[in-house]
Amino acid sequence: MGFLQAPPQLAHPYRADPLLHATLRRALPPARLAAIEPDLQALGEYAVMEWERATRSTRRKPVLTQWDAWGNRVDRIELTEAWQEGPRITTKYAVLASGHEAHEHARLEEFARVYLYHVASEFYSCPLAMTDGAATALKASGNKALIERALPHLLSRDASTFWLSGQWMTENAGGSDVGNTETVARQDASGQWRLYGRKWFSSAVVGEMALGLARPEGAGNGPGALALFYVETMDGERRKPELIIDRLKDKLGTHELPTAEIHLDGLPAWPLGELANGVRQVAPMLNITRTWNAVGATASMARALSLVRDYATRRHAFGKRLIDQPLHAQTLADMQAEFEGAFALTFEVAHLLGRVEHGAAQPHEIALLRLLTPLAKLWTGKLAVKLCSEALECFGGAGYIEDTGLPQLLRDAQVYAIWEGTTNVLSLDSLRALAGENLGALRTAIEGWLADSIDAHARQEIHRVLDAAGAYLQARADERASLEAGARGLALTLARCTAAALLARHDTWSAPHEHARTGAALRRFVAHGLARFSAADATDTALLLGPH
Repeated sequence: MGFLQAPPQLAHPYRADPLLHATLRRALPPARLAAIEPDLQALGEYAVMEWERATRSTRRKPVLTQWDAWGNRVDRIELTEAWQEGPRITTKYAVLASGHEAHEHARLEEFARVYLYHVASEFYSCPLAMTDGAATALKASGNKALIERALPHLLSRDASTFWLSGQWMTENAGGSDVGNTETVARQDASGQWRLYGRKWFSSAVVGEMALGLARPEGAGNGPGALALFYVETMDGERRKPELIIDRLKDKLGTHELPTAEIHLDGLPAWPLGELANGVRQVAPMLNITRTWNAVGATASMARALSLVRDYATRRHAFGKRLIDQPLHAQTLADMQAEFEGAFALTFEVAHLLGRVEHGAAQPHEIALLRLLTPLAKLWTGKLAVKLCSEALECFGGAGYIEDTGLPQLLRDAQVYAIWEGTTNVLSLDSLRALAGENLGALRTAIEGWLADSIDAHARQEIHRVLDAAGAYLQARADERASLEAGARGLALTLARCTAAALLARHDTWSAPHEHARTGAALRRFVAHGLARFSAADATDTALLLGPH
């Protein structure tokens, strides 16, 4: 036969990731790292196995069977192998339960597991994120009966007792604007609450429970009148008849994830708390699910880079390996530097979340978490699309061929910028996080991270751009429309400043322990520029959007 190109091989995601190793060594006590390493090794091995299996299979989508052969409504969903393995992998390696252990490093340890498992899980991690959020919301609710009923299942380390939870918020009328929710909660003759309505986007319909927003019958309009309800979806082995699956979504990506449109026709429900302010009760979930989103985006970038680097050593063109071609090497190095910035911000948010939850955070860090969570989510979501697109280009034509498994990286990446709030929604949320305190918490954190920085140029540039962001906010303090119009550019600027400061901290820590690569990542990232302010001229905007 003629020439056959060797395909890319996936390196072990834990053993071959010096950045993850260094981050965990810096942040965790040695005993904690030693305790979790067997799980991290095993999850890395599962990821390699699943990549090899996926390249041999064309099975990508779940199958919905609504009726059995005798006319019974069954709404049965057949899942991919990775999804069938999800409960076992999740519970055996404490992918979710570890985040709820009683110590300040719990979230960092959890998200290290998530980072290694996410891509291999075929987005089984999506309902895991909702399950994590539901567990957090239940604990925050103080509803003793529901906590005792559901929490042992959600945090189980036994696949036979583990439950997934859905998060049923989105309806036909809109996504982020949940005030238009049309689902109604009514009490029957016995006093049991029941839900009636249509949920347009249900990503964990295969789960055993869900939290959903509904408007109690007779309540007023608007988001304040909504209540948050707990529901169970299964009656033994069968789905409850009051939960009807209309169809599975045909999506651009995340094909293995069975996202459904559903009808609720009297599904029994229990309020988490008061019969109002349900959106406020959802709030504890947001830091959780948005962090899962950022970790997922970062993991997808890591997968793309791992495959691209390996391929560059296997593919020859014009007499050289791709890795030896100066422009190709420059492109890969640029991608790596951006990824390392995203990694630094994402894992700082993960660690910060655990410290805040367990009362180990410094006074300014509660406000810092509130700001950095939307910043990390929105920036990593956009960057994942850009980086995965660049990765496909690095494979040439093979990157465009479905059965290489490569195009899925880009199709899946698009979800990160959409799920749990679009870039614009999160940019406006970051403005709310800044209200009243300007950049105080972020300035305090960055000063600490840069206190011993060994890179004077990076330190100076970070301070310069952070000062520019402060001036930007001050100049528009009384111009709300202008501030909102420029919110995306401001958010991206703050995200990049934060990431650069975290890279500088890691570079300083690494200097006695490692070689000079951490300094290279910092220098390259800063050279790409930190400021992303956007022109927000309302007159030009109106002209550009007016009649042509």
